[in-house]
Amino acid sequence: MERYFIEESGPWYVVPLSDLRAKQHTVGGKGVWLTRLAVAGLPIPTGFHITTAAYRRFVIENRLQPAIEKALEGVDSHQPATLEAAAQSIRETFIKGRIPEEISVAVSLAYANLPGGFPAVAVRSSATAEDQPSLSFAGQQSTYLNVSSIPALFEAVKRCWASLWTARAIAYRLQHQVEIKSLAMAVVVQVLVPAQASGVLFTAHPITGARNLAVINASWGLGEAVVAGLVTPDTLTVEKTTGRVLERLVADKQVWAVRVAQGTEVQPIPRHLRNKPVLDDAAAARLVQIGVQIEEMFHRPVDIEWTYLNGEFAIVQARPVTALPEVPTTARFDWKVPDPKARYLRASIVELLPDPLSPLFATLGCRTISQGMQRLVGQLTGSIERPPEYKLTTLNGYAYLVLRFKPGQYWRLIKHIPFKVSGLLSNSEQRWREQARPAYVQAVQRWEVKPLNELSAAEILAGVNEILDRAVDHYTTLQSGLIPSAGLSEMMFNSFYNRFIRRKEDPTALTFLLGFDSIPMLAEKSLYDLARWGQGHPDLAETLQKTPAYQLAGLLSNAKIPTEVEKGTWAEFQEYFQYHLQQFGHSIYGLDFSKPLPLDDPTPLLETIKFFLSGQGANPYLRQQTASEQRKQAHQSTLARLRGLRRTIFQKLVTWAQRSAPLREDGLADVGLGWPLVRKMLLELGKRLVQGGVVAEPEDIFWLLEEEVEQSAVQLDQGKEISSQFQKAVQQRKATWQTQKRVTPPPVLPRRSRFLGFDLEKWSPAQVGDLDQMIHGIGASPGQVTAPASVLNGPEDFGRMSQGQVLVAAITTPAWTPLFALAAGVVTDVGGPLSHSSIVAREYGIPAVLGTGVATKRIQTGQTIAVDGTAGTVILVAGQLG
Repeated sequence: MERYFIEESGPWYVVPLSDLRAKQHTVGGKGVWLTRLAVAGLPIPTGFHITTAAYRRFVIENRLQPAIEKALEGVDSHQPATLEAAAQSIRETFIKGRIPEEISVAVSLAYANLPGGFPAVAVRSSATAEDQPSLSFAGQQSTYLNVSSIPALFEAVKRCWASLWTARAIAYRLQHQVEIKSLAMAVVVQVLVPAQASGVLFTAHPITGARNLAVINASWGLGEAVVAGLVTPDTLTVEKTTGRVLERLVADKQVWAVRVAQGTEVQPIPRHLRNKPVLDDAAAARLVQIGVQIEEMFHRPVDIEWTYLNGEFAIVQARPVTALPEVPTTARFDWKVPDPKARYLRASIVELLPDPLSPLFATLGCRTISQGMQRLVGQLTGSIERPPEYKLTTLNGYAYLVLRFKPGQYWRLIKHIPFKVSGLLSNSEQRWREQARPAYVQAVQRWEVKPLNELSAAEILAGVNEILDRAVDHYTTLQSGLIPSAGLSEMMFNSFYNRFIRRKEDPTALTFLLGFDSIPMLAEKSLYDLARWGQGHPDLAETLQKTPAYQLAGLLSNAKIPTEVEKGTWAEFQEYFQYHLQQFGHSIYGLDFSKPLPLDDPTPLLETIKFFLSGQGANPYLRQQTASEQRKQAHQSTLARLRGLRRTIFQKLVTWAQRSAPLREDGLADVGLGWPLVRKMLLELGKRLVQGGVVAEPEDIFWLLEEEVEQSAVQLDQGKEISSQFQKAVQQRKATWQTQKRVTPPPVLPRRSRFLGFDLEKWSPAQVGDLDQMIHGIGASPGQVTAPASVLNGPEDFGRMSQGQVLVAAITTPAWTPLFALAAGVVTDVGGPLSHSSIVAREYGIPAVLGTGVATKRIQTGQTIAVDGTAGTVILVAGQLG
């Protein structure tokens, strides 16, 4: 039967519901989630997808695209009459269309092969743009129940295709600026469940947003009456962890949807059922348990449509909830420190860890980093055997750098550091280029060539540990060389230039340090070059611009060729893009290895290419050339008027500063060199744990502790049944993480701590302002700008950034560099004068305020803010939301 579904020589018109090859761009949002649920073993009625390829073929064969575009001319989302007229016109053209023979044959064969042969089915539309985390098209396309013949099925399919263009769907897309040319509709065909009862389940409270509660709406008959709002259903509020029904409201249910000869009909409910509860407590608990499983797959609360027959539930639809209220943080966090004599800082390497840590990184990652940092401080203080404490720990899920020096260790620090630092700075580049980086690369290469499926679990963990060890050595080499060298050289040059050389009309010290290449800048140029090359291929450029980035990522991962693009052109684009990923795809968005990389999900990079194609974003070559010419001119004119000692010192300091900053950026860009392989190895272990019933998904391995992974690995290698199951623990840890994410960790603990006479809170890279309308931080790139904010939580939000907005984020790493081409300014929660954000913002000539501690929680997207990168302040302009 498989040959009827998959046409290897051409497009896929029909795909089995349980086939993992079903992707968002081929079966739509609704369809792809039904496939994932079916594969996971959840109770999903059997069926098949009619793919977007069939929709596009139907549109092309019947020449419908011109009719669609003509109908949409002059449509105004604020004038319902224009929307309805357009929808009616498009619907009529679809109904009159003829389904091509290849599609009709494939669909007929798939229908005939369903259980029972030509059974009654439910036919549901599934748009490629629906059921995304940021947009929900719930209720905007069509469902047809009790379809029981081939002619009726084809009629329902055409109506589903036409429902892509309902008045409501057209208005919604206009309001949310959804590109229409790339839209397509898939159709899901499933065996109809002749439900005794049906309804909707929310895995969070839709009114209060409480994530610990589930809410069920239930009524008799088919689900059509509940979803359409034709009946007042029973409402049950259930505690998710226990399944206990906390509240039950039994409604007077007056109508229900029932099957008739053709389709369905709404009829009065028999009197004896009107006030009878639809679900008892045990059934409600079973339904919520299924809902929790689905929520874990979505990693967020979900809205589920369900049916109930003879004591069994079936899930007919699931989508993420997109408009759920945020729950105020009610948990009280105790920020008391384990050791009052130690100092706990959100600084240094912690700048790369802005969020609560995943449990595996909090154990395995922090342990490895702490061991490397202890080795470093031992070398610096001349106390290898008993060094001072210099390590990472976690408080309420957040990483903190711990400093603990005993009196004698203070003396060793003061005694050794001046001599050690001098030596470390003088050979910092050599240590990085000739020792730390090669050792890191070699470790990665050594494990890359080994077939993971042939390695034992213990061997895989050994490889992960070796790569992490070399990664930490790489970072501590930067920490003891290139990073302080960049900061010290810039500080000394600025001080000397401003005090002894600069005249009123002379350029700023910053002019002498801009216009150099670094890995992040080369990565941006690579994407710009790719976009510029794409502009020379109009069909490719148009396809890239009109197709959502996530769909492009799907095409690239599945080696599918867009029909509008010539095969050779698309192959070249794939080759160039793959080369970019090989060179720069390891750049991290955050140090926690649970976070995906550009290699894992290139959607943000494709968004950047689309930016450049649309004319947004500055030409990086032109920007660099301008900065370079200004630097050279300033350098030459300054040297021409200097003599003697001042000239010698100026030349040495400016040369040192000019060389150090790009090297620092190169080093930081390579911190994640081993992360693609580490993630691949851990996910391989995760797959084995799924097979062993330990966790539900491979990614759940990141929510286990190191010791739990090690114990499970031993049992895997011994061929024993793994005794522990962690699904509930994983669920609880994810919920805890969400709660922790909503709090702001103090920058220094204990408060107002001092170290070697310095006020640590004053120098911390996260300071919280006192004024309601002002946020204080560190001025890291000079200048002022007032503009709308774009608050980005991570790479998944890159597509929301528009030119001229202020980029507001927890941190930015080298992987964020392309967004600086669009930004009017930068504001971060974590970071300091030596952070990546600071250096890149100065290259782009935009103001930056870093280390605010609270920017992402105090600023809203669209809010106008005034950023002063000289003073280090951000003013929230009241009443300016866009």
